Amino acid sequence: MKKLLCSIAFAIVCLVMGSCGSSKDIPYFQNADSVSLAASKGLYDAKIMPKDLLTITVSTTDPKVSTPFNLSVSNTLNSTGMLSTSAGSLQTYLVDNDGYINFPVVGQIKVGGATKRQCENMIREKILPYMSKTENPIVTVKMASFKVSVMGEVKNPGIFTVDQEKISVLEALARAGDLTIYGMRNNLMLIREDATGEKSIHRLNLNDANLINSPYYYLQQNDVIIVTPNKVQAKNSAIGSSTTIWFSVVSILTSVASLMVNVLKD
Repeated sequence: MKKLLCSIAFAIVCLVMGSCGSSKDIPYFQNADSVSLAASKGLYDAKIMPKDLLTITVSTTDPKVSTPFNLSVSNTLNSTGMLSTSAGSLQTYLVDNDGYINFPVVGQIKVGGATKRQCENMIREKILPYMSKTENPIVTVKMASFKVSVMGEVKNPGIFTVDQEKISVLEALARAGDLTIYGMRNNLMLIREDATGEKSIHRLNLNDANLINSPYYYLQQNDVIIVTPNKVQAKNSAIGSSTTIWFSVVSILTSVASLMVNVLKD
């Protein structure tokens, strides 16, 4: 009977040990001390993509001069359902599939593929001929639709708006509450769509500090990160409620065996 009890106890230990992932796969950037980060030098600037929404503001010393270039949303519905004027609210410009926006007075401007600074300079050059030589307009462009998605084995999956137009893989995961213990650190999936609509899939390894040098360290708008579950979580999902039943049966058998041992001793 003692042998039976020991066998059951051994089986339980093996089951528990088998369900635990290797701790060496958990830490991020395990080789950080031996990786050169020289390739990561440089500031990141997001590129404007088709279907982006842009807010564009033109400022001049004489407000009347810039008025034709700032499309204000003048008619909005108030709480009573009546139309009212909303000063200071600007319309957004939708970048079409060819990378163009239709800007007031000057017409179409191709902004696709440009950075925010490049877009500001292009618009400034286009509107200068419509102003006096003493005017020095300031153009401010902001991406109003920069979003990334994080899903899978994270604590808080969701779609996250990026106000600063710059976000790394680590920052996106932090917004999602970090990976759960069941998330595979060495096999993240990044789904990306380029300016032509072509999709690509890239695998990322959080255990390797070389990720910082990767062109995929900083995310683009509409990127999707999928955290793959490890084998333990996958097995648990497949087993489902039967896992609880199995542990209950093992617990009952252990208790019965222990009781029989005590009875035989008496």
